[in-house]
Amino acid sequence: MKIKSILVKSIAVAAMSVTGLVVANNAGSNTAQAAIVQNDASVVTVNYVSNNSISVYNNYENPVATGQILASNTSWKVIKTAYDSKGHKWYDLGKNQWVRAKYVTIGHHAAATQTQTTAQASTQAPAQSQTQTQNTQTASNTSASSYTSNASGSEASAKAWIANRESGGSYSASNGQYVGKYQLSASYLNGDYSAANQERVADNYVKSRYGSWSAAKSFWQANGWY
Repeated sequence: MKIKSILVKSIAVAAMSVTGLVVANNAGSNTAQAAIVQNDASVVTVNYVSNNSISVYNNYENPVATGQILASNTSWKVIKTAYDSKGHKWYDLGKNQWVRAKYVTIGHHAAATQTQTTAQASTQAPAQSQTQTQNTQTASNTSASSYTSNASGSEASAKAWIANRESGGSYSASNGQYVGKYQLSASYLNGDYSAANQERVADNYVKSRYGSWSAAKSFWQANGWY
């Protein structure tokens, strides 16, 4: 009986260590403690389809819903990764806005920016010949190089406001994984950091997530990011 008890405790400790929890020995008992761990995601996409949205909480240790909800198939930057005392994994989307990891998928929702490369598209469509692929890539690059944003008036003003806050208006600015004038995740740009592609992807990103640059600006003012 004593051997069995020790074995069970050992297994429990090992399991909690694997999930990233901190284990402390208090009065001879193993107690899991909430802890922030190494971040394992730069972007996550909401995948909970039951109610087509998920709730946002104020923290991961004693979570209370903030009243904010995130719609399915929307993608969000991740600032921190943590586990609560029950072993549940959480992501901080910035300014202590936490969501349960079980309701999101690591990575960006492809439809959000429509920036699939030919190589990515080949996994979903018949493979092209090398010549066809090169022609497609050339056409894509030409299209990107000639892109002109249709933002005007208050939209153009809101767009410029965000660019100034994010990078000071510099296309060459970088901050870790975030690149360029609008500090987009490098994965969104698919290796093309040209000014034209940054403008195109930024417009698509904002349109898919917020509907307009004015709405994105309002979100930025409330949260410190967009």
